[in-house]
Amino acid sequence: MSAFPAPVRTTHRGPGRPRNDELDGQVLTAVLELIDEQEDVTAARIVQRSGVSRAALYRRWPALTTLIAAALDVGREVPPAIPTDGNLRGAIFSALFGATAEAGVTDYPEERFRQRIRLVMADRELQKAYWSSHVARRRIPIEAALRSGIEQGILRHDLDAEACFDLIAGVFYYQIVVRGDRLDDDRTRERCRAALDVAWLGMQPNN
Repeated sequence: MSAFPAPVRTTHRGPGRPRNDELDGQVLTAVLELIDEQEDVTAARIVQRSGVSRAALYRRWPALTTLIAAALDVGREVPPAIPTDGNLRGAIFSALFGATAEAGVTDYPEERFRQRIRLVMADRELQKAYWSSHVARRRIPIEAALRSGIEQGILRHDLDAEACFDLIAGVFYYQIVVRGDRLDDDRTRERCRAALDVAWLGMQPNN
C-alpha cells in the first residue's frame, strides 16, 4: 500500500503550484466513504468516487498510505497547550477526559475509530505513516505538560515523558480495543480515572 503506480504525465507541474483545497476535500471525502463502507481503498475507486483525475490524485498524495492516514485524521485536531502554572494533575486529567469525550462526536464516530484500528493494525506501513504525520502531533501538549511537571519537581526527575504518555494513553485504548467498552460510559470513565490516579501516584517523587 506504499505508493500509487506511476501515471503517464502529459503536462508539467510548475514549481510552487498551490494545492486546491476543494479537490483535496473531494478526495478525502471519497476515501472516508470507502472506509466507512468497509470497502478496499484503491486509486481506481478514489478516482471514480471523487471525480478527481488520477494526475491530480498523484500530485497531492504520492503514496496511498499518506492519503489514507490523512483521511483517518479528518475531524481530529491537535489539542491546545495545557496550563502548567496551577493544578497540573487536574489540567492534564481534564485534557485527557475532554479528548475522550469527543471520541463519539459526529465528526469522528466510534465506528470510524474502530475502522482506523483495523486498518492500521493490518498494515504496518500505514500505521507508521499515521503515527508520524498525525498521531505524534497530538501528543505534544500533554508531553510538554509532563515535562513541565518534571522540571517543577511535581513529578519525578527520572521520568520519561514519552513513556508516561504511552502509559496514560494505554488506559483508554484498553477500554475500547480490549474490553470493547465505550468512553462515554460513566463506568468506563471511572475505571480510567482510577487507573490514572494510580499512574499519577507512581509518577510523583518519593517523599
